[in-house]
Amino acid sequence: MTKRALISVSDKNGIIELAQALTHLGWEIISTGGTKTALEAADIPTIGIEEVTGFPEMMDCRVKTLHPLIHGALLGRRDSASHKEAMQAHNIQPIDLVIVNLYPFKETLLAGGSQDEMIEKIDIGGPSMLRSAAKNHASVAVVTDPADYALVISEIRETGDTTLRTRQQLAAKVFRHTAAYDALIAQYLTAQFTEDIPEKLTLTYDLKQSMRYGENPQQKADFYASALPTIYSIAQSVQLHGKELSYNNVRDADAAITIARDFDAPTVVALKHMNPCGIGTADTIEQAWDYAYEADPVSIFGGIIVLNREVDAATASKMSSIFLEIIIAPSYSDAALDILTKKKNLRLLVLDFSAKQASENEPLYTGVLGGLLQQNQDTLKETKAEWQVVTGSQPSAGEWAALEFAWKTVKFVKSNGIAVTNSRQTLGIGPGQTNRVGSVKIALEQAKGRLEGAALASDAFFPFADNIEEIAAAGVKLIIQPGGSVRDGEVIEACKEKGITMVFTGVRHFRH
Repeated sequence: MTKRALISVSDKNGIIELAQALTHLGWEIISTGGTKTALEAADIPTIGIEEVTGFPEMMDCRVKTLHPLIHGALLGRRDSASHKEAMQAHNIQPIDLVIVNLYPFKETLLAGGSQDEMIEKIDIGGPSMLRSAAKNHASVAVVTDPADYALVISEIRETGDTTLRTRQQLAAKVFRHTAAYDALIAQYLTAQFTEDIPEKLTLTYDLKQSMRYGENPQQKADFYASALPTIYSIAQSVQLHGKELSYNNVRDADAAITIARDFDAPTVVALKHMNPCGIGTADTIEQAWDYAYEADPVSIFGGIIVLNREVDAATASKMSSIFLEIIIAPSYSDAALDILTKKKNLRLLVLDFSAKQASENEPLYTGVLGGLLQQNQDTLKETKAEWQVVTGSQPSAGEWAALEFAWKTVKFVKSNGIAVTNSRQTLGIGPGQTNRVGSVKIALEQAKGRLEGAALASDAFFPFADNIEEIAAAGVKLIIQPGGSVRDGEVIEACKEKGITMVFTGVRHFRH
């Protein structure tokens, strides 16, 4: 019996060549709608779907392949006598190869399609045929990715059919594809119909990069990007130069661009191990680099750098004088690229900063053994008008600037987090200690000798007045913290006694 292929594709790349090869090998081709028109325009003979079903395409092509003469041809087991008897009794001729890709739901969504347009891009017949063929992969080959056309034709030319191993792999790929397709539809409709907490969370990601290893060489890792890309994300950056990004590089780069997103003036963020080690802001990006470098010239070694302005030659020259892992910026001047690309392993990435605010709406997901945590990002907009000076003495304009910079910084420091800053740069960072006074000591030690006019920020309340003793002994006169401790009164009195101005924000910024 002549072998048959059913071809119905939205993405017509490579389909003419594939159909021509099948025709030359003696296969019959069943086709539908626009695919049939394209094949016949290339002088490839086809059998219309209605010739098989005896039923016309209708309802704007919503109904054309959902028919027993199609699905029986796909699902009928060739090794089952009862299946073969049923196929003969009902004049069902087997289909041996299915080549289908789906309506462009994702592409229409990314193009801003209306709800009506999106509904019409929900493919019903395509996934049904793919699933039927994939279920019966013992006998039927099914292809949804043009990248697999060459393999299928090669095997058919060589043996007259595809191998079972290939059919198994293609079937698994089909179910991944249809699952991802349905996940996008589920995400879209859930958002459209305002389900805040759906009973099931369906997400889909595309492989961006296989990595040499994870956090450590004994750990395997891969990088998957959201199927609905956020433009301002490390997954959407473009690498211009240097070694391939590692697992730790991606984690650190993500943390660094999240910090840079909060700053509008020319700003440089230096980061190590998920914590900022220097943030500088100024009128020029070169001066911002100077401030970020001076903040901690030791920790910046081997760090990740994010600049929110084009990298010029002067700034590039300064950065090239030390070892850095990654530099991320919206652009680089030709002269800057010439300087930085002389460092063979330095990774240079370009990121579109124009869409940074849109990225604030993307949920955060954190994996745990056996589960997944979801939360919104910590993007609450705060102003000093909402804050309370609890020690009586009002800060000056310069002191307010230092307090605001410190508060903006500390939300990105791992808890227990302490940040000591002036109005233009970080001076000391105390991250991730198991008690707050330990973080205070680390931050003050880093900032020693530069504390004139400095402010100290704490990501959560001070539980005891011993923190104030450490801060006062160092000479810091400005503190900003959330407040909310049962011992707030003791802490406030300690500040008044030491002549320290303290501001309560009413908002904490844990970062675990």
